[in-house]
Amino acid sequence: MAVTGLFLVGFLLEHLLSNLMLLSNDPNLFNGYAEFMKTNIFIRVAEPVLFAGFIFHITYAGIITYKNKQARPKAYSYNNPSENSSWFSRNMGLTGLVILAFLLIHLNSFFFPHKLPNPISGEAHTDLYHDAYEKFASIPYTAFYVFAMLLLCFHLMHGFQSSFQTLGARHPKYSPFIKILGTGFAILVPLGFALIPLIICIKQH
Repeated sequence: MAVTGLFLVGFLLEHLLSNLMLLSNDPNLFNGYAEFMKTNIFIRVAEPVLFAGFIFHITYAGIITYKNKQARPKAYSYNNPSENSSWFSRNMGLTGLVILAFLLIHLNSFFFPHKLPNPISGEAHTDLYHDAYEKFASIPYTAFYVFAMLLLCFHLMHGFQSSFQTLGARHPKYSPFIKILGTGFAILVPLGFALIPLIICIKQH
């Protein structure tokens, strides 16, 4: 969970930086980058690794949740979880499921149409810039996108720091820095993702 989680953190940062190109008034900038990502041999090799990272992260999350419940089949007679942990840390599985639903919708909206040929025309979409503007013109779609990024923020808030602790990076000297870094990343990256569709949606209404 820790290794795949940190691996996906790196992907999020790269994906955000590329998505910022959508805010330019030059469709060729974003479409050119998307075409580069589609045809570059190193990216094509890395994509299965990325998908494997997602699959492993989701699979292990389910395994850990199941084992935790099996280890404690009977609840404590007195339990006040709000004093010991946050709601989001106790419900990482639930927020993860919503993020997974968002991911599947996102892939169906952008990744697959761009990568796979249309069954009617026989060609894949090449104008990903205007495809994004068309999707983000929808207020419900944009609202769900922003909501998913809010959940991603809390998911990262707990997961980023937990990953380093799991890997043994827990020390009075370094832990405060990791906490600050994790909090900053968990807030700024989802915020950046959320602002892009919001700005595009506002521009079109």
